[in-house]
Amino acid sequence: MALLLRRSAALAARTFGAAAASSASTTVHRLPAGGSLAGAGEFAPARLFVFENRRGFAKGKKSKDDRGDTVQAVPDIGPTVKSAATAQMDAAVIALSRELSKLRTGRATPGMLDHIMVENAGVKVALNRIAVVSVLDAHTLSVMPYDPTSMKSIEHAIVSSPLGINPTPDGNRIIAAIPPLTKENIQALCKVVTKSAEDFKQSIRGARQKALDTIKKSASSMPKDDVKRIEKEIEELTKKFVKSADDMCKAKEKEISGS
Repeated sequence: MALLLRRSAALAARTFGAAAASSASTTVHRLPAGGSLAGAGEFAPARLFVFENRRGFAKGKKSKDDRGDTVQAVPDIGPTVKSAATAQMDAAVIALSRELSKLRTGRATPGMLDHIMVENAGVKVALNRIAVVSVLDAHTLSVMPYDPTSMKSIEHAIVSSPLGINPTPDGNRIIAAIPPLTKENIQALCKVVTKSAEDFKQSIRGARQKALDTIKKSASSMPKDDVKRIEKEIEELTKKFVKSADDMCKAKEKEISGS
């Protein structure tokens, strides 16, 4: 009986050992209930990769290209640069037109008195703000003050101007006869036109240079094709305004010479 019991115990021990060995050969990979990666076996790196990626997106990291370099959007400065250059060049042409209108020709024009300043009640104001100037004929202007009491001041201002006009009172208005230009006057006025043209064309070229300097400062962060395109557009803009100034001056010289 004792021998039988010993054999039964030995058999049970061998059976339990085989079962334990079989169980040990199969590895079950489980994450602990607490969420720790410790002891997760070969699945831990994959799980860690997912966690790290999620963490990266949550922080809003900058996007990168295939080489891992940060990609930054380059703003198009073309419209801004062109708009600023256009405004400056246009202002120069308008100023040139205003200067040319001050030059006297043998023909009467209302604008030829616009630049005359009249002292009225102790304050200097432009003549066209206190009187209406109209053309009576090709060689005569009429100046009608809004306030008749300012006639003397207006008459004195016209006489003091470099236009060479001697106005005469006529009731509530002033008559300004435009004397014909002499040959010397015409030559002198044409020189003034030429100088004015060059001065204001320099202003146009100054606006061009300012635009090119702005482009140059941003060139390092822009595609070369974009830089060349904007520079070409600025050059074309400059030529357009320079031509406008030249045409304006040629017309003025023709007006002076033909008077």
